[in-house]
Amino acid sequence: MARLIAEVVEKRRFIPHRIQVVNKPGGSGAEGYLHVSKLNGDDHTLLITLSNIFTLPIALGAPYHWNEMTPVARLGLDEFILWVHSESPYANLQGYLKDVRSSPEKFRMGGTGVAQEDQIVTILIEQTAGVKFAYVPLGGGGSVAHALSEKKVDSTVNNPSEARKLWKEGSLRPLAVLDKARIESAPWNSIPTLKEKGLDVSYLMLRGIFAPPGVGGAVISFYQDLLRKVYDTEEFRGYLRKNALQPAWMTGGEFSEWLAGQDELHRKLLGKVGLK
Repeated sequence: MARLIAEVVEKRRFIPHRIQVVNKPGGSGAEGYLHVSKLNGDDHTLLITLSNIFTLPIALGAPYHWNEMTPVARLGLDEFILWVHSESPYANLQGYLKDVRSSPEKFRMGGTGVAQEDQIVTILIEQTAGVKFAYVPLGGGGSVAHALSEKKVDSTVNNPSEARKLWKEGSLRPLAVLDKARIESAPWNSIPTLKEKGLDVSYLMLRGIFAPPGVGGAVISFYQDLLRKVYDTEEFRGYLRKNALQPAWMTGGEFSEWLAGQDELHRKLLGKVGLK
């Protein structure tokens, strides 16, 4: 998403400067958050975030807090899907969970690091379905999807965008969406929800933008205007549709209030799954 934003800004010439995308993946993303949290008043840096902006300080003691930074905009909400390899014998959720239940910790669930969204979702499935996976913390979402395609793990809870290419190529099979309703866009709408299969488990992940601490209101307004232009382009809307992301534009006090609610939700979730 960060690279798409940079490409659209340059292509459409929304500003006379290029946006440089820099990966800081260390510590399951904590390195990037900590880096930006120390750039007080830096008007030229933005941070693209996931919901681990809430979980890493709570579960791992990462030395930053989301409200130390400056919220800019919420761009979308990301889905989670339970995937298996296309050559596995499991064509439906019930069959897979039945075998996982009969062999505790034999089946490997790959995910993006420890105390992140993937592990939270995995433990929620375990608690609701009465199963136990061997959780395997890996790198980013792309690495997780490739680990499944190479049969290094038995299942994953990848976001649609992370597994879409491998699904299209035929190496992955989706079993269920972790949401209260099916994804609206095709071909994702063919995938049933966990709720349809009797498991009341749902989780959506933040895709948002923050600035460093101490950035002034005029600068935030500038970035909000810029991001709204990007958000309204067909390129960005097409990206959301293709990757099964829910459009979810939000700024200002409403966004800050939503973030505070998500912080409280993740504290409860982490406590529920024993990661607090």
